[in-house]
Amino acid sequence: MILDRPTPTARIHEAFSVHPVAALTGPRQCGKTTLARAIAAESPATTYFDLERATDRRRLATPETTLGPLTGLVVIDEVQQALSLFETIRVLVDRPDNPARFLLLGSASPTLVRGVSESLAGRVGLVDLGGFDLGEVDPGAWRTLWQRGGFPRSYLAANSRGSALWRRNFLRTFLERDLPRFGITVPAERLRRFWTMVAHYHGQVWNAAEFARALGSSEGTARNYLDILVGAFMVRALPPWFENLGKRQVKSPKVYLRDSGLLHALLGLPDARTLSGHPKLGASFEGFAIEQILAAFDTQDAYFWATHGGAELDLFIRHHGKRYGFEFKYADAPGSTRSMRVALQDVRLDHLWVVYPGGDAYDLDERLSVVPVAEAFALAAALRERS
Repeated sequence: MILDRPTPTARIHEAFSVHPVAALTGPRQCGKTTLARAIAAESPATTYFDLERATDRRRLATPETTLGPLTGLVVIDEVQQALSLFETIRVLVDRPDNPARFLLLGSASPTLVRGVSESLAGRVGLVDLGGFDLGEVDPGAWRTLWQRGGFPRSYLAANSRGSALWRRNFLRTFLERDLPRFGITVPAERLRRFWTMVAHYHGQVWNAAEFARALGSSEGTARNYLDILVGAFMVRALPPWFENLGKRQVKSPKVYLRDSGLLHALLGLPDARTLSGHPKLGASFEGFAIEQILAAFDTQDAYFWATHGGAELDLFIRHHGKRYGFEFKYADAPGSTRSMRVALQDVRLDHLWVVYPGGDAYDLDERLSVVPVAEAFALAAALRERS
C-alpha cells in the first residue's frame, strides 16, 4: 500500500518553478525515494542515481562527464555520500541554457544541509520530509498514527507487533549505521542512552545541567548530543517566545521526540494498551498533536510560552499576520483555565484552541475553542480561506 503525499510533492514542484535544483531531506525510511520515483514517473526524461549502489558511485566518480550530457530530471539519492558533487552541479546549472533539473535526496544531516546551502546558494529549494501526517492518512485513523508514528513502514505494518519490531530495528540501525555515515563518532550506546533520556523528558523544558549530570559529562557535550538529534530530525527543540511583559519568562526550549512511534519504542510501549496506562500518555499526545498542527499550518515559526509564575501556552504560531495559540489536553471535555486566559491577554492571541482526542468541536468563549486533533488540517484550511 502506497499513500499519496500531495503536500511535499507540491513543494518540490514549487521549488523547481524557481530553482534548477531541489533538495529533499529527511530521516532515512521516511519515504524520500518513493516520493522521488513518483515525481520521476511524471517526467518524460529521468536519470536516477542511487549512491548506495556501487555501480552508481563509480559512474559518478567523474561527475562532469556523467552528468554534463543529461537532460530532463536527474535524481541523485543518498547524496550525503558524495558532497563533492555539489560543485559540479553548481557549474552545470549555471550553463546559459541548462537542460537539466536536479532532485537531490539526502538523509537528514547538518553537514548535508550546510553543504547544499553553501555550494548551491540561490540555486536550490530546500524541502523537508517527515513521516505521514493527518493530511496524508485517514483522520479517523489518528490513534494508529499516534501509536505507530509516521514512518511509512511502521504505520503501514500488518499489525502492532510488526510495527514495534520495525521501530526497534530502526533505532538500532540509525545509531549504529546512519549516524557514523554522517561523520558522527559518538558511541551508539551512549547516544541511545541520551535519546532515551530525552524520551523520558519529552514535553519538558531542556535542562543541560541535569542531562550532563546523568551522563557524567559536561553541559557542552549534552548540548552537542541534542544538536545531533535535532539536526537528524529526530528531536524538536521548541524555542520559547518571550516579550517585554514585565514578567519573568522561561527562556530555554522544550524538547520533544518528533515521531511519536519512536517515542513509544524508546519508552518500551509497543501497543495502545501499554501506552494508555503510562505516565507519559498526556505528553505523548501533546507532542503528536504539535507535529500535526505544524504540518497543517505549514510553519516552523512556532514557539511555546511560559512564565515563572506558572502561566504557559503549549504552542504559539504566527500565521498570515495572526497570533494563534494551542493547548493540548488528553481529556474528554476540556474547559478553560486561568492560564489560558492569561496567555490570551499577555501573548495577544487572536484565538486559542484546545486540541483534544474527542470528536466534537465547541466554543468556550469568543476567542477560545476546543477542536479534535483529527480536525487539525480542516481547521488550517478553513483559516486559510478566511485570510
